[in-house]
Amino acid sequence: MGHRALIAYERPDSTYNLHYTHWGGMHLRLKREISRETPFGDDKSNEASQSICEQLLEAATETAIQEALDGRESPSLPVDIDPWATRLTLDEILTDYLDCLHHEAFYVVDRDFGVTAYRTHWFGLQYDCAAVETAPTVGNGALRTVRWHDGEPVGDGFAQGEFRALKAVVGDLIDRSVLTQSEAIEFMEQKLDEWVGDSQELIVRRPHGIE
Repeated sequence: MGHRALIAYERPDSTYNLHYTHWGGMHLRLKREISRETPFGDDKSNEASQSICEQLLEAATETAIQEALDGRESPSLPVDIDPWATRLTLDEILTDYLDCLHHEAFYVVDRDFGVTAYRTHWFGLQYDCAAVETAPTVGNGALRTVRWHDGEPVGDGFAQGEFRALKAVVGDLIDRSVLTQSEAIEFMEQKLDEWVGDSQELIVRRPHGIE
């Protein structure tokens, strides 16, 4: 199944290149593994990947992107070097690309290669109650940071379990006609805001048209 995630690398013009990883969502591991020396993750410095990453970040056309990739051996690295898309805003990524059901994590890499790791929480409820049949997976959920200590995420597993339990509760309330689907999503957002508090970051994307 994998532990899929997306990574946004900041470009000089403050837009982002978007890359995919099949296993990088596990334990938010890429926060530790991505650096200027290892831009696509790894346990040792890789000059080839450094060069490719820099060229991709500077590339202003599709031709330049292909030139950065063509003729290069594609090393086996945690992050796919071929970008999904380039020159996107963060809002475009969160609204149109990030799948909160299938992508377990989202990483933002700034120009100095500081890495911010977000855990994703999907707001879809069709697996938690009978009254909801479907829900969008892209642009429908929350992203939250977690506290780190000695290079490890603190309470990440607990936070994921806490959110799963919350979804089970609101799903039951929907089936008992206590909450509408829209009210349930609003309640989940409120609880996440309480749990995250002022010490961490919470980003929410809610779809239109849910009642």
